[in-house]
Amino acid sequence: MDRIKIEGGYPLHGTISISGAKNAALPLMASALLTDEVLTLTNLPHLADIMTMAQLLAGHGVKLTMTDEDRGTFQFDGSNIFNLKAPYDIVRKMRASVLVLGPLTARYGRAKVSLPGGCAIGARPVDIHLAALEKMGAEIQIKEGYIVAHAKDGHLNGADITFPKVTVGGTENILMAATLAKGQTILRNAACEPEISDLAECLVKMGADITGIGTNTLVINGKEKLHGATHKVIADRIEAASYAIAAAITRGRIEFKNANLKDLTAVVRILVDCGVNMIETEDGFIADAQDAYLIGTDVMTEPYPGFPTDVQAQLTALLATAGGASLITETIFENRFMHVPELARMGANINVHGPSSAIVRGVPKLSGAEVMATDLRASMCLVLAGLVATGTTIINRVYHLDRGYEHLEEKLTACGAHIERLTD
Repeated sequence: MDRIKIEGGYPLHGTISISGAKNAALPLMASALLTDEVLTLTNLPHLADIMTMAQLLAGHGVKLTMTDEDRGTFQFDGSNIFNLKAPYDIVRKMRASVLVLGPLTARYGRAKVSLPGGCAIGARPVDIHLAALEKMGAEIQIKEGYIVAHAKDGHLNGADITFPKVTVGGTENILMAATLAKGQTILRNAACEPEISDLAECLVKMGADITGIGTNTLVINGKEKLHGATHKVIADRIEAASYAIAAAITRGRIEFKNANLKDLTAVVRILVDCGVNMIETEDGFIADAQDAYLIGTDVMTEPYPGFPTDVQAQLTALLATAGGASLITETIFENRFMHVPELARMGANINVHGPSSAIVRGVPKLSGAEVMATDLRASMCLVLAGLVATGTTIINRVYHLDRGYEHLEEKLTACGAHIERLTD
């Protein structure tokens, strides 16, 4: 099993080009199931999760063709769907696999999808997805670990749906399903993440009738069919935030290309509070912490446009090296402090209080150690800690990183990091 070795203590300087967003690409790929014409996606990142979704779609009958590897361009042809079952051995690897449920049920009137797996950072049930589909006329049963959906009239019907809590996956699944439902669907208390707006914009290119994009109320007038389109995946705001923290934690300076600072408003506010200089550029931004004395700050994770839970672990590593004390409150997932014991092995002073908060007291330095990654963002947290720690850090279970960070070692090495992958 691969490991990552880091010799810490080197400030990062250079330029990083931000890849396409994994969290946008996965639902965009699933939307290929909504049409019998070709959907072309560009700027797809080369990641394990993307390959898992490609494998799942191929199992349904989607024909995938790579037309430009350098630009991450793939064509998805869903004209010959022959299988409506998403099997456990694929779905268990990645929660986003459940996003095929809405499109399959909408287009074919039925689907059988394994209950999802993924990172161990909370239960993240799909009950909200299922309740919304039932309101649209689907009969839902759970049989032998599978979700079995069947539209009573052979098709879904529009409905007025209020999500009991903000759900990114639920919004994406039902948004896709609604594009082919009969009549009008209104999604209230919908998630507003940029990745959802990106999906909606692509669906509009495919012929969907959607208004309210970017707000928490989406109105979709169903169409009999959608057509093909070409769409570029937006930049990965979580990757951009992670590398901005890399610049900060090493007290360096990195310029980011192909990034959208407007999608990072909450992250920017926190980093500026800590003492990082954030500068917008024509096609990205600069994170500059050279000679900065960073101080702690309090942060609470919230649905967009609040501070993203997917950056909480990375920020924890930074705050562990900042002056003073910080309070981190996690409101999205209940098990998202599993990186704390590993940071403690490196000398961090963090006390977790219950499932939802942690007090971080900055220390003068972190020390290299052998640590274990527990999930995707926790893995990046440990990389960040290793970059600033004295001595050598060895990170185990780095397959998590391969799910969400494209060319991580190459990007960091180009900025002066001493990082390498060890293959047993």
